[in-house]
Amino acid sequence: MTATERIADLARKIDARLADRAYRLASLPDELTYEIEPAALLAACFELRDAPELAFEQLIDVAGLDFLHYGRDEWQTESATRTGFSRGVAPLPAARAPTQGPRFAVAYHLLSVTHNHRLRIRTRCLDDEEPVVDSLVPVWASANWFEREAFDLFGILFRGHPDLRRLLTDYGFIGHPFRKDFPLSGNVEVRYDPQKGRVVYEPVSIEPRVLVPKVIRDDDHRYDPALRDAAPNPKPPPA
Repeated sequence: MTATERIADLARKIDARLADRAYRLASLPDELTYEIEPAALLAACFELRDAPELAFEQLIDVAGLDFLHYGRDEWQTESATRTGFSRGVAPLPAARAPTQGPRFAVAYHLLSVTHNHRLRIRTRCLDDEEPVVDSLVPVWASANWFEREAFDLFGILFRGHPDLRRLLTDYGFIGHPFRKDFPLSGNVEVRYDPQKGRVVYEPVSIEPRVLVPKVIRDDDHRYDPALRDAAPNPKPPPA
């Protein structure tokens, strides 16, 4: 059975199990991705784990997603040679088109050791102000730290998690650093104060500056069409 046939066979089995609760998303030919309705996430994952024909015994990763600036670009190209680009200096406005749907989502990567196949599932957080989805710790114990990481970096809450607290950032950290509207320089900086004998938090003292990416310059002779299209010099005949 080819890889494409294996993917098609797995998709038929998932469709049979989760017909009204999940739909297939576009993905690479050798990958399979489904979006599951938030209300059905927990029950659907139990089925993905326990159904003999699926048997996804392992959760190997959980990733938060932020669609705040999805489909828009703040990077300049050729014009950036003189003006720079504005990332971290003048961020894009936070307004989003209402047709884009919820801002936050969570992606899960599953592995079936029994059948040697993989699956990516995604679910959306319906509330942008307080993004919440069900915790999958009751299904896969490995979700514990993965969900704490997504909470720390994206501010996504996991309903029913046994110990939801920050995992990677420091005590007193403000904000969630993987959100698209989080400033690149952060909100506070940390230093040791010898007079107080402890670490202190202060407002950021970094001044934003415009950086210039490497782009094609019009005045660079290496990109002159006459030189670019010229045939290479033939090798001299052997002596």
